Amino acid sequence: MACNKSSKTGEWIILVIPKNPMEAEIIKGKLESEGIPVFLKKEAIGRIYGISMDGLGEIKVLVPENLVEKARGIL
Repeated sequence: MACNKSSKTGEWIILVIPKNPMEAEIIKGKLESEGIPVFLKKEAIGRIYGISMDGLGEIKVLVPENLVEKARGIL
């Protein structure tokens, strides 16, 4: 799954959609500790109202395309 975010490493790919914000932050921290850049794409309404149900508040963990396999191996 490609995303509109791009970087020096190319396209960013959705690695996982965690169940809640805490899980997203844990995944982000683990990957960053292994040297993998991470972008958390957060759905706007959920951020405003702090809810996460039926897609509201959904967070997508994205990593550079060239590091997807390494990131999957870490998780």
